[in-house]
Amino acid sequence: METPAWILVFILSITLFLFLLIGIILLIKLIGVTKEAKKIVVQGQGIAEKADDIADNVRDMTTVGGLVKYFTESYIEKAEKKKSKKSKKGE
Repeated sequence: METPAWILVFILSITLFLFLLIGIILLIKLIGVTKEAKKIVVQGQGIAEKADDIADNVRDMTTVGGLVKYFTESYIEKAEKKKSKKSKKGE
């Protein structure tokens, strides 16, 4: 082979080597970013579940059935407390 051919082969091999190194570095960085994104997704799912629970609680408290249930439960609890106080005094 002649000298210009060797020069071209040398330039191409250096270029390909640098491209390979840059590709490996970018792949490692991409894996790190993917792990961070997975953590963010998991936290987002947890937040969404909590928000869904809060929305359910608010919906239960604002509907007529929810309000009736709340007042009924509080009335029953008060009645049970009065019964337990009377039964303790009678003993």
